[in-house]
Amino acid sequence: MAMLGKRRVPAVRRERQPTTPAAKSDDDSLIIERLAHDGRGVARDVEGKTVFVDAALPGERVEVAIHRQRKRYDEAHIRQRLSDAASRVEPPCVYATRCGGCDLQHLSVDGQREHKRQVLIDLLKRQAIEAPDEVPMLVGDSAGYRRRARLGVKCDAQGHVHLGFRARGSEQLVDIDSCHVLASPLAALLPKLRAQLESLEAPRHVGHLELLLTDGDDDGDGDGDIITVVVRQLRDVSEDAKRWRAFAGRERLACALRRGRQSTDLVWLGDQPRLVTAIDGGRRQLSLALAPGDFLQVNAEINQRLIDTLRAWLAPRGSERLLDLFAGIGNFSLALADDVASVTAVEGSNEMVERLRDNADHNGLSVSALQADLNDPGATIEELIAAHDTVLLDPPRDGADALCRRLAQSDVTQVAYISCDPASLARDAAHLLAGGFVLSHLAMADMFPHTAHLESLALFQRPERLERPARSAYRERLRRQQSDLDSPVSGGKR
Repeated sequence: MAMLGKRRVPAVRRERQPTTPAAKSDDDSLIIERLAHDGRGVARDVEGKTVFVDAALPGERVEVAIHRQRKRYDEAHIRQRLSDAASRVEPPCVYATRCGGCDLQHLSVDGQREHKRQVLIDLLKRQAIEAPDEVPMLVGDSAGYRRRARLGVKCDAQGHVHLGFRARGSEQLVDIDSCHVLASPLAALLPKLRAQLESLEAPRHVGHLELLLTDGDDDGDGDGDIITVVVRQLRDVSEDAKRWRAFAGRERLACALRRGRQSTDLVWLGDQPRLVTAIDGGRRQLSLALAPGDFLQVNAEINQRLIDTLRAWLAPRGSERLLDLFAGIGNFSLALADDVASVTAVEGSNEMVERLRDNADHNGLSVSALQADLNDPGATIEELIAAHDTVLLDPPRDGADALCRRLAQSDVTQVAYISCDPASLARDAAHLLAGGFVLSHLAMADMFPHTAHLESLALFQRPERLERPARSAYRERLRRQQSDLDSPVSGGKR
């Protein structure tokens, strides 16, 4: 490990040749060939060993310091950048080089989005899945988009309070007083929160702060928005509870304590507010109530674009029986309820099922809401799948492996899949295609600008469900794939 943190000057071992020639430079610097899926630059040294370089872009020539050596690759950071890519920009945030929240601010927004689209396509190719000819991008504002966040709090040995996000690859907190991606009402609160923490009797008993911006009315026009601060209070300190109550009054926000270390309870300091998010349901505006801790898409603008795109792709005829799995508080199921014959929504959390039912009642919608373990689907889910023709999935990062295996064997005619992890989507898509589905539509949703994280939306349909032009395109893709398999160059066999 003697090379750690030092400039890389690799020794040449002539007996080993790289499988593919590495980009060469005239000195001991490296030339970045491409971006890895996580946004790091990828280069290879003269031995052919892969080097992942933080904050480097394709085409750049860099001198690096290795900070982690592994058997098959090294991880490095830039000591000196000798040339700049055309897509490199000055990061808009002063904390970009230290904070672990946004790892792509050095790349232009257009470059970020194209990279994410290529990641999505590449991961599907690894499962031998050909993406549709067009993969649109669902995009919105790249600044001030984040309506919820969790900030770490730490009190050091000298008694200094630290408030911010974790440093990249570390548990260390980076103190911040501003944030480029936080919604402006939340970003403006940061210095005040720091001062409030410093005024506490026992700030060391605060674990973190959860910030949430929700609509204060049902039309989502921004009038009367509610800021909520949830304090992770590891141990009760009565005087500090009074200080938080006074802070909430001064700043005209809602404040709650989430008390305890293992099991926790939520205690509002003052009247409990009605927290809602407004969405466009096509035929009417919908108001969905939620509680701190409920799943809520971080980017309201992209969330609405997902809903609108989903409606356009499904093109409901009014006869569909929709089954929404991982339904949350009803974000998609309620938005589509007016367009289909029936909706059944299933969620793992009992609390969110109750809120989904209340949201359906509040909006005058008829939706059946059930609780079930969707990671281990049993007889109830089997029966629900058999009773529906259209399924919507919005799983966590682990995806929906067991469900997609079951759906592949079902009579369901179309599956809409909202994914927050493209690798899980690619794995699950392979199950659906093996069961006779066709990937008819695919989109990249830039839910988290300035980060390597990407959201995507895919629609899988049985061939008989496709419109005539889509059927022709599907047959043409099959013809091309078969031609590639038969080609002597590919080594394929009949």
